[in-house]
Amino acid sequence: MEGYWNHNTAYHPWVLRAASPGRTGDVLDVGCGEGLLLQKFAPSCRTVTGVEPDPATAERARTRLRTTPNAEVVPADFATYDAGTRRFDVITFVATLHHMETRSSLRKAVTLLRPGGRLVIVGLAANRTPTDWTLSALALPWARLGSMIHRESRDIGVPTTEPTESVADMRATAGELLPGAQLRRGLYYRYLLSWTKQEQTHTPDAAARA
Repeated sequence: MEGYWNHNTAYHPWVLRAASPGRTGDVLDVGCGEGLLLQKFAPSCRTVTGVEPDPATAERARTRLRTTPNAEVVPADFATYDAGTRRFDVITFVATLHHMETRSSLRKAVTLLRPGGRLVIVGLAANRTPTDWTLSALALPWARLGSMIHRESRDIGVPTTEPTESVADMRATAGELLPGAQLRRGLYYRYLLSWTKQEQTHTPDAAARA
C-alpha cells in the first residue's frame, strides 16, 4: 500500500507538527507498522528508525523504505530493542503504546531521548467512565463521516489489540513520568500526547536509585 487513510494516519500531520523542531534530526518510531510515518519523516530527517515486533510487518516496512537511504527498520519489540549509545531527537508511538507495558515503555523512551527531544504519542484508551462513553458516542457520527470522506482503509494487515487503560489513567501516568506533558482527546477515538525532555529530566524510579 502506498498511501492510505485511517484513524491513525489521520493524525500523521499532527505528529509531524508536534515533532518540530527535532524532526530534522534522528527519529525513532516505536511500532512502525508498515513504515508510512517513517516515509513521511525521512525527507526532512537525518535518520529515521522503526522498531516493529511483527516480522511480516517489519518486512513490509523494509520494502516500503527500500529506496530511502536514511531509513532503518529493526524487527524487535521495544522492550528488547537495544539502541546502544544512540539517542533520538523525536520518538513516536502511533496506536502502539497500548500493545506494551506503559510505564516501562515511557521510561525507556525518556532515556532514549536527547535533551530537548520530543515524545509524540497518538494513543488508544479504554472507555471506563460515563464521560468516556459519552464523548465516544458524540464523536461517532463525525468519525464515520471522516471515514466515508477519506475512504478509510480499516484493515492494513498489521496486528491489533484493545487498550486497557483509560484517558484518566494516561493523564495520571503522564503527570508522574512526563512532567509538563500536554494530553488531549482527538476526534477519532485517540488521545494526543506531546512532551519535551528537559536538560535534567529523570523518572521517579531513576531518582530513587540515585
